[in-house]
Amino acid sequence: MIDYEAILKQNPNGVLATQCGSEVRTRIFDYLFIEGNKVYFCTSSKKQVYAQIQANPSVSFCTYLPDFDPVLSINGKVVFVEDMALKTRAFDEKPVIKEIYGGPDNPVFVLFYIDIAEVQTFNYKEGPKTYTV
Repeated sequence: MIDYEAILKQNPNGVLATQCGSEVRTRIFDYLFIEGNKVYFCTSSKKQVYAQIQANPSVSFCTYLPDFDPVLSINGKVVFVEDMALKTRAFDEKPVIKEIYGGPDNPVFVLFYIDIAEVQTFNYKEGPKTYTV
């Protein structure tokens, strides 16, 4: 298995893909932290991405190293989290979140994780690889 946690830590910015009706939508996202097979993110309950994930929780998060070796995709289903300790951890991990939401008890602040089903990688030498988690 590839060390996807190390790749995410080096490049926390990526693209999250969701389903919007019959079409796919992407947007820039930062991952927050990892616990086991759970990669954590946050958003606002007022954004379209929140409604899209509620309608269809299957998502993909893609990021890559500066030399594109490898490109990494995390695929799975989203689970929303109400655990205040984890919400507080998100604020500790990314202080900029406090500027946006004030505190972890803000009802607009939504924490979620991707329950990883598979990890896909690609590089030009070896091509694509898929790892089941």
